[in-house]
Amino acid sequence: MNGATHTNNRRAKICGIVLFGVVGIAVAESVEVDCSGQGVDASLTGFLGATALGILAFKGFTTITNSGSELKNPHKNVGRAIIISIALCVVIYALVGFAVASNLSLPEIIETKNYSLAAASKPALGVYAVWFTVVLAMLATAGGIVASIFAVTRTLAMLTEMKLVPHSHFGMPGSIQKHTLVYTVLLGLLLTVFFDMTRIAALGIILYLIMDIALHWGIFRHLREEIGANPAILLGAIFLDLIVLAGFIWIKISSDVLVVGVAGAIMVTILAAEALFLRYNQVEDDAVSQRH
Repeated sequence: MNGATHTNNRRAKICGIVLFGVVGIAVAESVEVDCSGQGVDASLTGFLGATALGILAFKGFTTITNSGSELKNPHKNVGRAIIISIALCVVIYALVGFAVASNLSLPEIIETKNYSLAAASKPALGVYAVWFTVVLAMLATAGGIVASIFAVTRTLAMLTEMKLVPHSHFGMPGSIQKHTLVYTVLLGLLLTVFFDMTRIAALGIILYLIMDIALHWGIFRHLREEIGANPAILLGAIFLDLIVLAGFIWIKISSDVLVVGVAGAIMVTILAAEALFLRYNQVEDDAVSQRH
């Protein structure tokens, strides 16, 4: 029942976004993108920064990969699910992008960035477009948060069981994944208290890209022969991640250096804590190595 409910919610969100995109294009005088505008960063670093923001739109694939054990024939269906998801995302984002850009100028898009799709559809749907967009945004945000929390807590639980990260029950009953769920939600609440959504997104981009680089490098160094990974793809992914990360950090240093400082502090803290934990838990680490 829960699975059917989640599926229906996802279908409703997709259909709603597609509806807005189609309506926006239908009411437009012409389907074109006006890139002219003053005060807009059209440099290479600006493009890389926008690319980094776009990465968040495709971050949901961590949910697919973390659900591999629950799929039938995961070796075949995980890859198929990712390809289908990419295709759907590209089509929907392109539809929405053309709908917005065909009805609003670039300065208007920047001014209405939080509700630009509603503003683009407003000529046809009136003020109700804003309310529909709010409802869709709430559904999409809730679904995205739940999916991300599921992926994160599942990964943390797996690493905890492998004795690779520290863990404490703090007197809580239940499984390890329930504990990691509590910790993840509390950390998310702390972030919302001290930072706005723009800064949280920026922190997520920096930490996500660094994590992606670390994972690709770890696979390249230790697992590529065991799992048959292509070294060229791994190194190419690392190279592209580094380019996007460098461009995004350059922009943030000039516009919001606090985000870069906080991200750096978080990474240093994680590395130091992990180094100390693994240093004093050699027996458990060796046991895990033998197990794999």
